[in-house]
Amino acid sequence: SLVNADGDNVFAGAKAGLHSEIFMHYLAGLQKYVPAAMPFFAPNVNSYRRLAIGQVAPINVQWGYDNRTCGLRVPMDTPENTRVESRFAGSDANPYLAMAATLACGYLGIVEKLMPTEPLTGSAQDKGFALPRSLEDAISGLQACKPLRTLLGERFVNCYSAVKLKEYQTYLRVISSWEREFLLLTV
Repeated sequence: SLVNADGDNVFAGAKAGLHSEIFMHYLAGLQKYVPAAMPFFAPNVNSYRRLAIGQVAPINVQWGYDNRTCGLRVPMDTPENTRVESRFAGSDANPYLAMAATLACGYLGIVEKLMPTEPLTGSAQDKGFALPRSLEDAISGLQACKPLRTLLGERFVNCYSAVKLKEYQTYLRVISSWEREFLLLTV
């Protein structure tokens, strides 16, 4: 949630059950920019193993009320507690970078006055993937996203991306036990 200087939740609408325009823009910003921000939510090669169909982790940017299959969950609560839960960050994410990325995505939605999709009532797993499937794809998406690069700082994004790309390249040079067990015998 976001609060103003008086401590009022700016996401709450004028009437119970309604959300403010700022909330809708913020939510839409998350939908648009989270795929590009995934290196901050899933920073390691193994982070992408949990982002699979049939797992509890989200695979797309759908949103819904109390819908735990969605990456963006809006709990049913009182107006003063209106909030959105971004479910993309794994336990291996740096919480400071994940929060900064979340706020940046929402802020861009507010600035651009984006509007979200309709809330999903079924399973978001049925909607397929909308997130990068690997660290390499995630880094490419971040590098291509000029608004996030500008907001987070070109130098920071370049340095962070370079470190993560080096980690990914190092990973690709390692032959795993699975490859030794299943591929060595068939090649």
